[in-house]
Amino acid sequence: MGIDVGAMLREVSLRLQPQTEELSARLAVFVRERVPALWSHEDLAGLAMQTGEQHLDAMLRLLGHEIDAADVEAPPAAIAFATRLAELGGEIAELLRSYRLAHVAILRLVRGEVASLTSDPELQGAAAAVLTDLSFEYVDRASEQAVAVFQRTRDRRLQRHLLVVSDASRKIGTSLDVQRTAQELAEVGVENLADFVAVDLLDAPPGGDAPIPGEGPLVMHRAAQHSVLQGCPESAVATGGTHGYEQGPGPAEAISSGRAVRYLISSGRVPAWLVRSEAHRRSIDTFGVHSVLVVPLWARGYPLGVAQFVRHRDARAFDDGEVLLAQEISSRAAVHIDHARQYAQQRATALALQETLLPSRLPRHGAVETAARYLPSETTSGVGGDWYDVIPLSGARIALVIGDVVGRGLYASAMMGRLRTAVRTLADIDLMPDELLTHLDDVVTRLQHEENGPYLNELSATCLYAVYDPVSQVCSLASAGHLLPAVVLPVPEAAPTAEGPVRFVDAPVGPPLGFGGLPFETAQFEVPKGTLLVLFTDGLIESRGRDPGRGLAQLRELLRAGAPSPDDLCEKVVRQLMPARPADDVALLVARTRALDADHVATLDLPSDPAVVSSARAFAAEQLTAWSLDELGFATEIIVSELVTNAIRYGHQPIKLRLILQSVLTCEVWDAASTSPHLRRAATFDEGGRGLLLVAQLASGWGTRYTREGKVIWAEQLLPGASRNGNGAQGH
Repeated sequence: MGIDVGAMLREVSLRLQPQTEELSARLAVFVRERVPALWSHEDLAGLAMQTGEQHLDAMLRLLGHEIDAADVEAPPAAIAFATRLAELGGEIAELLRSYRLAHVAILRLVRGEVASLTSDPELQGAAAAVLTDLSFEYVDRASEQAVAVFQRTRDRRLQRHLLVVSDASRKIGTSLDVQRTAQELAEVGVENLADFVAVDLLDAPPGGDAPIPGEGPLVMHRAAQHSVLQGCPESAVATGGTHGYEQGPGPAEAISSGRAVRYLISSGRVPAWLVRSEAHRRSIDTFGVHSVLVVPLWARGYPLGVAQFVRHRDARAFDDGEVLLAQEISSRAAVHIDHARQYAQQRATALALQETLLPSRLPRHGAVETAARYLPSETTSGVGGDWYDVIPLSGARIALVIGDVVGRGLYASAMMGRLRTAVRTLADIDLMPDELLTHLDDVVTRLQHEENGPYLNELSATCLYAVYDPVSQVCSLASAGHLLPAVVLPVPEAAPTAEGPVRFVDAPVGPPLGFGGLPFETAQFEVPKGTLLVLFTDGLIESRGRDPGRGLAQLRELLRAGAPSPDDLCEKVVRQLMPARPADDVALLVARTRALDADHVATLDLPSDPAVVSSARAFAAEQLTAWSLDELGFATEIIVSELVTNAIRYGHQPIKLRLILQSVLTCEVWDAASTSPHLRRAATFDEGGRGLLLVAQLASGWGTRYTREGKVIWAEQLLPGASRNGNGAQGH
């Protein structure tokens, strides 16, 4: 019977071999109906037809004993089919299912042919048994080889996928710049997936997210694009240009669905959204665009835009694996773009806040000529809390302030504004620099203890407060952890010094604000007329690759070279010392000192005797005549009379009257007492109590400042023809 079965199967083989092509077509139909996914790609469908034909041929030759079961190998088409299926991201289950179905179909064909040759049930059963053994052995061997090829290809594909994703992670998001990040996505896309990549972003309102598109055209701007061709000639939209897409297929569909969309383009089939203009149509025709993949960019549940991957040189269409890869790198880029947008919004808000809190313009003052610069940090840490200020004080003096709040972002900017306000309030009290910093330290300490927040426990700041008096030409300063200023002497004054015209102030530096309990000290030094006082924050002299010592040396050389004006000097220092992307923000304040000569200051020492009040009035009237300010005589005599009377009545010797002519007329009365006068409401029949009220009515401003020796009561009057915001005469 064995011989009969073998002969019968050889006969079956001989009879079926001429029909191989026809039978393989029927076999393909059988498999296609049950595994339709294998026919979703044209090249895969063609390989499936060849695989079925070669499998059938191999089985028939095995039945005809033309080959031995031990020598069975998977046909070339089967290996190619398994390789391509893995490349396309197919499942191994699809491959094995196709083998099982083909096996069943071939068994049916052969058994049907056996039945046509014999009706003997025993012979049919024996033939079926042999056929089953041979076919299973063939399928096991062939499928094992195909699966091994599939797995190797899949592993290589996954490895490449991981390498591309890793490369994208390294190359995308190197900065918090939206356009740069979009460009990085385009460049990675061209390196690994497409011939041309364009990134279109929705416009987000200031401080908000891009709205989810509704009805109407979708308006986008071209954030970035990259091509295998120089200059992106296939693009009909310039980088930075704005363009729109109608609702429906294309970018609008991808954004609304949140899924990538593929388009195959042929001469008779071009999606309408791709040919919005004649330029777009020419581009497709000229460069032979045949495949487009549109991937939506979403982050935090909001749409950002789309990335378009285009092929015109690569003849392949985008397969499932490439779609997944494009989605992976695009989603990573979307997160970085979103971070960049948030950073840009926060930075813009912080800068706007910083601009409103810093002086919009420096006041013109007779004591100094000033200029300043503020440069925000360009790093991811954000805008800092550096600040500067110029505050006019009584007695023609001027306060120069510079500080730095520890931290970055809106918190630092807001805290800077609070400290600057506190400094101005304390300056209005006219405290000595060390006393002012002591009170400011108390303010910071209270903020640390009284308010809750993630930053306040770490709140700290540095501050330098300097006061320049153009009458005595003395500068008094105190530092709370801040760098001491540079002093640039006028050239004639600099000759006798060993350091030349530039030196850095040598004075005690107290602890930063917020440490509490430690004292500050005021240092004083003479400042000749024309001296430059240069105040700065640490960002000016510290940077990546440059230590503070080297930065100070470079600053010294720039200051030694000089500049025509404080503004020119600021520009020169910033331009030559600051890197393109500073790691820290910088505040720079430069003041050129002026001096009030003896012709603009008049002083009279007074005994503690009420009889000298008339002499003080006469002295004031005489001086106003010398200054051609007779029209201020009446008010000035009343002010002098009241201030001198109060000093004699309530103060202690020595008592001194001083008149200062600068941008305003200032009357000052000095005495050695520390008690402060107060305005009070006098009753109808009171003989006194109206003096300071009269002073307050006649003067544009008045107040008290304390010195180590006592106090000074001062009153200012506007010069004739000057408004309250005018500047009047300048110093000499």
